[in-house]
Amino acid sequence: MKLKDLEVFVVKNPPPGWGGRYFIFVKLTTDNGIIGYGEVYSASVGPKAMEVIINDVFERHMMNENPENIEMMFRRTYSSGFTQRPDLSIIGAFSGLEIACWDILGKAHNRPVYALLGGKMNDRIRSYTYLYPMEHHDISKFWTSPEMQAESAMEMINLGFTAIKFDPAGPYTARGGHMPALTDIELSVKMCAAIRDVVGTKADLLFGTHGQFSTAGAIRLGRALEPYDPLWYEEPVPPDNISSMAKIANSIRIPIATGERLSTKNEFFQVLKEGAASILQPALGRSGGILETKKIAAIAEVNNAHIAPHLYAGPVEWAANIQLAVNIPNILMAETILTGGGFSGNLIKNKIIWDDGFIVAPTSPGIGIEFDEELARNNKYNENRLHLEMQDEPCDYKNSNTFAGGASD
Repeated sequence: MKLKDLEVFVVKNPPPGWGGRYFIFVKLTTDNGIIGYGEVYSASVGPKAMEVIINDVFERHMMNENPENIEMMFRRTYSSGFTQRPDLSIIGAFSGLEIACWDILGKAHNRPVYALLGGKMNDRIRSYTYLYPMEHHDISKFWTSPEMQAESAMEMINLGFTAIKFDPAGPYTARGGHMPALTDIELSVKMCAAIRDVVGTKADLLFGTHGQFSTAGAIRLGRALEPYDPLWYEEPVPPDNISSMAKIANSIRIPIATGERLSTKNEFFQVLKEGAASILQPALGRSGGILETKKIAAIAEVNNAHIAPHLYAGPVEWAANIQLAVNIPNILMAETILTGGGFSGNLIKNKIIWDDGFIVAPTSPGIGIEFDEELARNNKYNENRLHLEMQDEPCDYKNSNTFAGGASD
């Protein structure tokens, strides 16, 4: 059995666009006709350029290879161009292709991927979601409204979630870490207070940031949040500043989570080595794929750290995250986009079961989905913007700041 053909789908995510503007899926076909699907989570270059990269990685390192030889294909890609270091775009491309290889192998053996990784450890995976506007909410005001966010939080609790994430401390700027404005600290505290007031101990609070603060600024904000006992404080400084993240971890009483913008075991190892985080959030469409992320989980296990796979992408990466989560002992929870339905769910014909706050371990072969190629082709993304974009303007210390929850426009 050898890898023969590749097809790339760049799929527009309809409004409101939770999960990003578009998703990049790959389809691999073997010479004996077995098909596997994967997803590339890479946002550094536009989708047209990324499609070229995906094709190059496949043709250069994977075509005509046995899909079982994942370790060899990873080492070829990782060493490409004499680099032997993590590269978000190259490893992102490989990650999606690697997931497709596992989908092929599972189908070839008529077993779920987790059965090939060591079997089932978990029958159900605890699930969490961001808070998103309800139908009657004003979407432009939702992100800075503690009352609306608290109402959305209660709705998620009623659905069965036991952990919810929110992100009131923007902005995200291309300028790097900044000192938070007093208004941003105030809003963050009010948001935590309002949500904690309505959910009580029914749900953990997950405080989302995306590397927007300086070290001192992150500590300052973190200490203001401590009375509300968040389960984690996510990526408080830029991901390339591991020693600064370690200083924050040692300065506040909230666990630090990080990993959505990291790639391969090499980067995650440095986080653990520095004591920068106790919760790792690999996104399998970027972190190196399923096998590489199992290695990350093993390194985390011996460091007494948890894994909480990240998801701000499409449903194929979600499916891969779940296969890993079913297999590993140190899973904390896995991110979903609400309950995994809507357009994303339709793309995989709603084959993943979300039930009362948990994801049920799939039993179908491969990664457990049925990909709807017709729906993907009918929703082709034809623009060339990035999956997510940061603003050029700095933090506003006079007027309020806001971040529109990653919605497409």
